[in-house]
Amino acid sequence: MTEYLLQLTDADLLELARALRSKRLEAPYSTIGVGRIIASPHADPVAGELQALAREGFSSLQLAATIELITKAREQRIVPEDIFDLVTTGPGAPGITNRDTSVVVRELFFHAQASVLVAGYAVYQGQHVFQALAARMGDCPGLGVRFVLDIKRGPGDSSADKEIIRRFAQRFRNREWPKDSRLPEVYFDPRSLALDPKKRACMHAKCIVIDRKTVFVSSANFTEAAQERNLEVGLLIRSSTLADRLQAHFDSLVAEKLLQQVL
Repeated sequence: MTEYLLQLTDADLLELARALRSKRLEAPYSTIGVGRIIASPHADPVAGELQALAREGFSSLQLAATIELITKAREQRIVPEDIFDLVTTGPGAPGITNRDTSVVVRELFFHAQASVLVAGYAVYQGQHVFQALAARMGDCPGLGVRFVLDIKRGPGDSSADKEIIRRFAQRFRNREWPKDSRLPEVYFDPRSLALDPKKRACMHAKCIVIDRKTVFVSSANFTEAAQERNLEVGLLIRSSTLADRLQAHFDSLVAEKLLQQVL
């Protein structure tokens, strides 16, 4: 019954509401009467919808209030473009403008205020990739940073779990994290070190959560190649609801000791 009203612009709807409130437009509603208010090809069907609502008992003021509610609902409507950004790495096609992975990651780290969650599979040349995050941690002593990373048991490696973890921690400190910087908390999934390959699992997710408000999910690992050269695709999502749920997911894995702390 409001099909054509919903097709009107906000300006036309507000003009209709004003006309109804001022009694410049009154029942019975006609094409000529509505046409004086809105210059629209919908004048005839809109007049029909107004008249149908009037027959159901809607007064002019009630119709005006209903129309105003339509415009207010539009103002509060979530526009996907305001929430999602497409983020890519690799060659750019002519006429296509997407945000660059390395730039987005640096911006996320730079603007973090309270908490950062970084989940990733592969880390290589991390001193470069995480430089902005380490600098932000230095500027914000209260910034809590947690990594969840994959620790691999190489083919034929029968070393004790503790030895593989020790080697990983040493490499992370010495080669993957900017020197002389405060270290983040680092966790891993201990199933990745199972001696039986059939029981082995890996930490394969790649995402960032900033301040429980913003989420970045990407195919890109935290390597210089993935951040700057490889063909990668991701989404930057501004949603406190989604960010909080994703953060809570990893927090619960830590609380249940399904993830083990390395650093």
